[in-house]
Amino acid sequence: MTAILEKIAFYWTYPFVRYALIVGVLIALCSSLLGVTLVLKRFSFIGDGLSHVAFGAMAIATVVSVSNDMLIVMPVTILSAILLLRKNGTKNVRGDAALAMISVGALALGYLILNVFSKSANLSGDVCSTLFGSTSILTLKISEVWLCVGMSVLVLVVFTLFYNKIFAITFDESFASATGTPTGVYDLVVAVVTAMVIVLAMNLVGSLLTSALIVFPTLSAMRVFKSYKRVVICSAALSVCCAVLGILFSILASTPVGATIVATDILAFMIFSGIGTLRRK
Repeated sequence: MTAILEKIAFYWTYPFVRYALIVGVLIALCSSLLGVTLVLKRFSFIGDGLSHVAFGAMAIATVVSVSNDMLIVMPVTILSAILLLRKNGTKNVRGDAALAMISVGALALGYLILNVFSKSANLSGDVCSTLFGSTSILTLKISEVWLCVGMSVLVLVVFTLFYNKIFAITFDESFASATGTPTGVYDLVVAVVTAMVIVLAMNLVGSLLTSALIVFPTLSAMRVFKSYKRVVICSAALSVCCAVLGILFSILASTPVGATIVATDILAFMIFSGIGTLRRK
């Protein structure tokens, strides 16, 4: 145990480890807070769909050599989130079908664009890193860390300010609308915040594993707690703990960061499921 602590203290002297932990904690916190609303509104798979959209947008940004890919990735992902979350589909295309179309289409087009136009010498490595977040979280620049901090603070402020309204539209949107709450506005807020969190989470676990940060902590908390507030608090705390443990283990054992964090979330879900089963007996 002492040897492990000494090794962690040694790695802590490196800036990239500190950057990874800071960004990891912030992204995990924002994802878990938003995850409660998305899971209860039955939009759990939205993270997967939007992350694929972000991958497609990132491919375009890479090909056109934009200095900051956020200039393309963020607006495209936000627009897609608004279209998907606003009315959960149209008369012609159901919400789940629209999500599947956008998700698969963006992923395929993104990979096609990279293969045809990319000038990278290591295309397979770049795609793997984007999809699974294998190294991106450990190669962050200080400017990217500050960008993540700023966007995370914005997400937390929005969630705190509109907590009661988000709670209302989560459980009974029709009743909230009948009482005069502008549900369309708050649905828009949730959509924009969701897109921001998805784009941030891609740096941590990659586009294919983003849904895990949204779904697993929430489902784990719901196995033990039943009230909305307790689920939110437990989900946030659990997500942060899993992110920290996953990042530290990945550094010590040289395993992929994103996959290790998700594996930690799965383990936590199994533990909480067992606790929930014992409490019901």
